[in-house]
Amino acid sequence: MSVAITNHDRARWQRQAARELMVILEAGAGLPVIAWTVNPAGGGLAGRINGLAPAAAVRATFAAWHQALALDDVVETAAGGAVAYLRARAWRSGIRVTLLATVFHADGDGHADAAAAV
Repeated sequence: MSVAITNHDRARWQRQAARELMVILEAGAGLPVIAWTVNPAGGGLAGRINGLAPAAAVRATFAAWHQALALDDVVETAAGGAVAYLRARAWRSGIRVTLLATVFHADGDGHADAAAAV
């Protein structure tokens, strides 16, 4: 027998995720500002780091949030040498929190050059 998930359930999960986001934002008050999304189905949060910043800045912001949130399950995926996708995630208070970043490398070999690190 399956249990139907209602819109009321989804809305409750979104409120729980929003409450956890408030906890995260309070604890991370000194960290760089990033974009946050509450999953429309509820139960999840995604923090996104602006990939248009210099590669070193994107990586530093990712590292700061990754450490502050004690996220695990870290994955870095290279895409064509000039782009890397970073992801870390963990469960916090029953909410799946995912941190995402896109890193554009200036020299195309998977590493930020000196100009991009400024």
